[in-house]
Amino acid sequence: MSNSTKYIFVTGGVTSSLGKGIISASLAKLLQARDYTVTIQKLDPYINIDPGTLNPYEHGECFVTDDGAETDLDLGHYERFLNVPTSQANNVTTGKIYQSVINKERKGEFLGKTVQVIPHITDEIKERIQILGKKGEFDIVITEIGGTVGDIESLPYIESVRQMMWEFPEDCLVIHLTLVPYLAAAGELKTKPTQHSVKSLLEVGVQPDILVCRTEHDLDISIRKKIAKFCNVSPKAVIESIDAKSIYEVPMLMQEEELDKVVLEKLHLPAKDEPKMQEWKAFLHKLKHPTTEVTIGLIGKYIELKDAYKSIVESFVHAGAANDCKVNLEWIHSEGLTNENASEKLKDLQGILVAPGFGSRGISGKISAIKFARENKVPFLGICLGMQCAVIEFARNVIGWKDAHTAEIDKEAGHPVIDLMEEQKNVTNKGGTMRLGEYKCKVLADTNLYKAYNQEIIRERHRHRFEFNNEYLNDFEAKGMMATGKNPKTGLVEVVEIPEHPWFVGVQYHPEYKSTVSNPHPLFKAFVNAVLKNK
Repeated sequence: MSNSTKYIFVTGGVTSSLGKGIISASLAKLLQARDYTVTIQKLDPYINIDPGTLNPYEHGECFVTDDGAETDLDLGHYERFLNVPTSQANNVTTGKIYQSVINKERKGEFLGKTVQVIPHITDEIKERIQILGKKGEFDIVITEIGGTVGDIESLPYIESVRQMMWEFPEDCLVIHLTLVPYLAAAGELKTKPTQHSVKSLLEVGVQPDILVCRTEHDLDISIRKKIAKFCNVSPKAVIESIDAKSIYEVPMLMQEEELDKVVLEKLHLPAKDEPKMQEWKAFLHKLKHPTTEVTIGLIGKYIELKDAYKSIVESFVHAGAANDCKVNLEWIHSEGLTNENASEKLKDLQGILVAPGFGSRGISGKISAIKFARENKVPFLGICLGMQCAVIEFARNVIGWKDAHTAEIDKEAGHPVIDLMEEQKNVTNKGGTMRLGEYKCKVLADTNLYKAYNQEIIRERHRHRFEFNNEYLNDFEAKGMMATGKNPKTGLVEVVEIPEHPWFVGVQYHPEYKSTVSNPHPLFKAFVNAVLKNK
């Protein structure tokens, strides 16, 4: 490992879902704003190779990178905060680690030795942690370790951290995120869970350098001193992380707490100038002081779990701020929608987004929502399956093919207007075999798409097996649904529009994966703008 790269590890204690990803992204943002090059990776302790085959109810949204990795949704936060794309190397699961070690054993790389958790699994983990550092592109690599300290499955990761701290004491630092709960009955904050959590870390040989304490109430100096004393850290290394209204406020809160300064001091790095956060502050100001608002319906089948549509929600936050507008999302379960009740359930919406997904559940409701949007001239954006449903709806209700469907659901459909992609026909494995990652799309002039991007060639991320069936393209265009974006190599229809409609766009790709605070996605910006104009 070259000493030029510094490594920061972020662990979590007491309970899961404390927001390690947001703390990691916020710290990275502050260090980046001080002119350091930073990247973040996530180590996930589950044995799935990647979250691509996981149900969104289990793990929230599956995020996709430019190079086609299906990853944890935290990578979305990393990209949204840093405006730097992540890759395969930024998300590692226990499944990937074991698969790699077993493959090496099968090839005879361990020369007949017994393969064990230590050293073989921990060596593989350390290698994965250092891949990004060895590239020479980054001054600092932040590694977020999934799960909670004390979990059996995260032990090999914590042991790898311990070894790296011992091997490179000058270049590594551990931040432990913990909870300081408030007991209403006693009327006080309790530090004992934090003490026990640090004790669990100490038992496996890791002394945290900094404690970030999630809390609902301010930590006064006496509580900070108490935590410092019992956890072997300096009082200024006890950082308060109080609940914020928006995740985008967290970097500013961490700056007030001087988290970035303490980190640089402990890593023996110069503080350089104060963080350049003007752009971020301007975004926050717009976020907090919108001049108008709109209500957009998000139609999907995972409505109970907001994390299933994380990137879409955040894209609306970015696009709303860019339009000086607050976007109120109305979450509507597609399973409960029919042609009969659509007008009652959707009448108050000023825009409709039909979300991506897989499988038959909730599809007829999505089609009913699209029919309502098309007939009532409500601005519409369909993403992936949402675009495919728009094609089916148009085929059935405008062209008049009542037997039109997607071959994903009805293999015997009379008009399979959405069909399995050619290269997918012999694929039997489910994991990592879809059309994944970034592809080019050629944009037709004088379209909503072109007005949004102002570019002839765009690059967007994909995650699908089925596509628009080009056999029927002439029929669609004759009736008024146009293919306005196509893959220049394959002719795959990427985007459909209805020019007669105020704003009706369906995209096969996932624009939400590319929206960041610095670069709100042009399509979401254009959609919100269309909703405002049509209001």
